[in-house]
Amino acid sequence: MISVNGVTVSFGGYNLFDNISFLINLKDRIGLAGKNGAGKSTLLKILAGEQNPTKGEIAVPRDCRIGYLPQDMIHQHGRTVFMETETAYQEIQKLEERLEGVNHAMETRTDYESDAYMKLIEEQTEIYSRLDIMGAANKNEEIEKILKGLGFDRKDFDRQTAEFSGGWRMRIELAKLLLQKPDILLLDEPTNHLDIEAIMWLEEFMETFAGSVVLISHDKTFLDTVTSRTIEIVNQKVYDYKTNYSRYLVLRQERIEQQENAQKNQQKIINQTEVLIDKYRAKASKASFAQSLIKKLDRMEKVEVDDMDTASMNFRFPPPAHSGKIVITVEHAGKKYGDKQIFDDATFIITKGEKIGLVGRNGEGKSTMMKMIAKKVPFDGTVQLGHSVLMGYFEQDQEEKLDPKKTVFETIDEAAVGEVRRQVRGLLGSFLFRGDDIDKKVQVLSGGERGRLALCKLLLEPYNLLLMDEPTNHLDIRSKDILKKALIDYEGTVVMVSHDRDFMKGICNRLFEFRDGKVKEHLCDIEEFMQLRKVERLNELDLDKKEKKEEKVTAKQESNVVSAAVEKDKAKEADLKILRSQLKKVEENIERLEGEIKNADTKLSDPKEYEKLMGDQSFFNKYNTWKKDLEREMERWEELSGKLG
Repeated sequence: MISVNGVTVSFGGYNLFDNISFLINLKDRIGLAGKNGAGKSTLLKILAGEQNPTKGEIAVPRDCRIGYLPQDMIHQHGRTVFMETETAYQEIQKLEERLEGVNHAMETRTDYESDAYMKLIEEQTEIYSRLDIMGAANKNEEIEKILKGLGFDRKDFDRQTAEFSGGWRMRIELAKLLLQKPDILLLDEPTNHLDIEAIMWLEEFMETFAGSVVLISHDKTFLDTVTSRTIEIVNQKVYDYKTNYSRYLVLRQERIEQQENAQKNQQKIINQTEVLIDKYRAKASKASFAQSLIKKLDRMEKVEVDDMDTASMNFRFPPPAHSGKIVITVEHAGKKYGDKQIFDDATFIITKGEKIGLVGRNGEGKSTMMKMIAKKVPFDGTVQLGHSVLMGYFEQDQEEKLDPKKTVFETIDEAAVGEVRRQVRGLLGSFLFRGDDIDKKVQVLSGGERGRLALCKLLLEPYNLLLMDEPTNHLDIRSKDILKKALIDYEGTVVMVSHDRDFMKGICNRLFEFRDGKVKEHLCDIEEFMQLRKVERLNELDLDKKEKKEEKVTAKQESNVVSAAVEKDKAKEADLKILRSQLKKVEENIERLEGEIKNADTKLSDPKEYEKLMGDQSFFNKYNTWKKDLEREMERWEELSGKLG
């Protein structure tokens, strides 16, 4: 569908990527991999047409529709959630207006066999087909399904978008993209602002999405579930793996080992050749031979090992001070904001060394409970810390507590003690502060950078209770792995909120679910909880469908009456002529398209012809378009045949 041909992108004389090429095929599910700064987001922008490459081209079929979700975007205000989401159907509205004009023109004519009438039928067929593909008949139902899947309640639909946080407004933009059903979805960190349930819903949606997907994510589980192909950007090149993220990691390591072995073997040859050169250089009879060896070395293409940034460090928390056996006691606790009860009657005990996960949809009170434990907000009931508990709290605005006048290095160096002091630079590197970054003042850092620095600083303090609210939000996969290993080995108590299932897996073995105003304990890990929620969600969907069915009994009865009248009208000879003409035109299109595809398949099955066509992107663009058109015409043929009985 999209061909990337010899693309180079340069910034200030430095090539981000150099002469890269690859194809995005129909229904591809591609994850972009590479360390921070490799150019993943830049590549998405180029694919979306938001940025031009320095050299090369992106070949996109004329009728290919691209949907792009960047990490940061301008959100529209002045509409309700439902109305703003409905703007995704602007194309449907335009098509419906045009269809009304075409139908009116057909009603006023009787020249059913004329070329002009045939053109009207063709346009009507095309519009009907496009409306069917876009789901025009079920527009409102689709909007509700997508919004609810992404975490909105029905009562949110009539609220103004300005009432919601940036993360929730990003969900609205994602909903609009999904409703538009583009041919290719480009998603830059789509799970950043989603809770676990919304992420699970998005994974299920992607299973049935008909288009192609290219995405960037630091969520391993999401990548493994959604993608089946991984394109890695490294050292200005791309490597294409026909597999998901976890399998790609294995294959990548094998590639690195092969490169290292090849480099060692080449170095042996170089060393041996240099010995011969030194041996024969001074001998007049062998001077020409020595010169030929020198030229051979000069011409030799050096084997390079890709810079994968795979170096790891074993960071350990400072030994925590001893605390009492009972660390947190919560009894009949609740929280209200104004008249809105977030949750009530929460009762539980957390003991020394436990690692607890708070899960549930956004807005149900997970972060609020963390604030209650930290005594940051007033509440009802009792929340009490145990004997000798020293609490460290990482909240989502933790970066505001840093000294803006200190450098990155000074901030961490002052907090580090003992063995960790010798690891400060490595530790900062693990949190994505490298090179000159460590000498930057805190005041010039971005919000994400300050968040990473605040988390790094927190981990150096000898706390025996850690409250961590979305600690992975600004970390890449490698940094998350380092933090995860450290938390698994940590001897203190942890209570965390996270939407990253892979991060929680192996750390938390007891969960508290915040749902419908209550707090429910689950004695299981995150994987078991996800399976439980899948079953519960299926039951909820069945109940929702049953309620809707009961609400629409009268509407269905009325619809049956209307349908009977329509069937009666279809029996009229004029309408039958129209349907037969439409069917004839569709059959001609099917015959033509099948011929084109058959001819193309014949060429592709011939090795010589295939080799010639490899550089002809226009051929593959036409080939994909023919297949897509044939599928659409077959669906239209079935529809018309059904109407004719």
